[in-house]
Order: sequence, then C-alpha cells, then structure tokens
Amino acid sequence: GKRRLKSRFLLQNSHKTLQLGSNVSQKMKWHVYIVECNDGSLYTGVAKDLDGRIEQHNSGKGAKYTRARLPVTLVYSETAEDKSTAFKREYAIKQLKRSAKLALIKPPL
Repeated sequence: GKRRLKSRFLLQNSHKTLQLGSNVSQKMKWHVYIVECNDGSLYTGVAKDLDGRIEQHNSGKGAKYTRARLPVTLVYSETAEDKSTAFKREYAIKQLKRSAKLALIKPPL
C-alpha cells in the first residue's frame, strides 16, 4: 500500500538528508552529555537532539532520576559519530568518580 511505498522511499533517500545543511547534519550526530540536577548531582546521558533532550528532562518527561531533581542544567557535552560510540562513551563517563567528571566539565587550568 501507500505506507509501504512511503517507507521504502524514505529508506532509499535517507542519505540525502545529510546534505540539506549544516543544521540538519549537526542533529544527525549523537551527543553524550552531563547535566547538573538541582540537588548538585550529575546525570550522564546520550541524545541525538541535545536541546530537545534537555527540554524533555526539564518538563519532567526525561529520565526517572532527573524527574525528582528538576530543573537540570547542561554542564558538558561532546559529539560522537554514531550511536555505538556514544553509548560506549556514556558508559565510560558513568564509571568515573565524581571528581573526574567535574574535571571533565571544568578542566584544571
């Protein structure tokens, strides 16, 4: 039916969306981020749309951990080329002690 044709078209033409402009290609990247919650704790996550994800957190629709600690403030982010790399980096950051996360956020001079 029409739905199947549309999804096939989208799959065949998905590579073209990367060429539409820098704003679109930036959204295609994955982001690993750290937010500071209102209680001072840090939360690390992964998102494709970083601004949208922060809005999600602050509207109470983000991670369960952050819902009880609103509002959150973005304190660090980095980009990753793909989903796998982003999740591996998120895991590595989550393994760090708080002091190491703080050094990542604000490196010593």
